[in-house]
Amino acid sequence: QVQLVESGGGLVQPGGSLRLSCAASGSIFSIYAMGWYRQAPGKQRELVAAITSGGSTNYADSVKGRFTISRDNAKNTAYLQMNSLKSEDTGVYYCAAAPVFRALALRSDEYDYWGQGTQVTVSS
Repeated sequence: QVQLVESGGGLVQPGGSLRLSCAASGSIFSIYAMGWYRQAPGKQRELVAAITSGGSTNYADSVKGRFTISRDNAKNTAYLQMNSLKSEDTGVYYCAAAPVFRALALRSDEYDYWGQGTQVTVSS
């Protein structure tokens, strides 16, 4: 069992930054691949960033160069640093954990555990 709790969302102006955190408990965090998904209004949930248990990363084209996913296994926490935010980044952001060792999880059905989500609104 893995329990995930997101934090750090809020209202930010275009061009601003936010850092989302995902605190994990209930299992061995270090063996899981982690991902950040978002669901924008009227759109499907999409993977924005993923990280392996070993720290390799992958990003959606729409966020490359602006977002950074990271993890701190000592703190059982994953992060999403979001810079140069745009209106189209608005949505509910979810962290997720997949029991995949040293490999990226890029499909939603690979993720067994999900947080409750945190709202990110980018607006002037």
